[in-house]
Amino acid sequence: MELTAAAIAALAFSKFLESSVGKAGEKFTEAAIAKMDELRQKIWSRFRGNSRAETALTAIEQGSKSDFDRLAVYLQDVMNEDPEFASQVQAIAQEIHAGKLQDNSTMTQNNYDSSTGYQIKNEGGENYMGNITINKT
Repeated sequence: MELTAAAIAALAFSKFLESSVGKAGEKFTEAAIAKMDELRQKIWSRFRGNSRAETALTAIEQGSKSDFDRLAVYLQDVMNEDPEFASQVQAIAQEIHAGKLQDNSTMTQNNYDSSTGYQIKNEGGENYMGNITINKT
């Protein structure tokens, strides 16, 4: 599985993008959080001297989500130009992704009298639920 530049940037800067630093600690192991710091430092060192990228990096570390998309574009450009750098950040990102904590808790639901219940365990994204009718003509 090859991660996109946006996914790599999200892993590197998740401590700053979450509403609090503690949320990253709930989702990742300590080793993965240490790798996040390593990945963030590698990205920072690659963009040294690029004032626009440095501005975006600084803004993200101060909590700006709007600059995140710009950083993802800059990172994708650098990854396209430098395959060695791309493989290095991909490898670190894979290690972080492997350190993601999984919720293995059980879900129990009791439905009575023709009721319908929905149980969804999702780590982000959107959930679509409800009765679905497909009309074919």
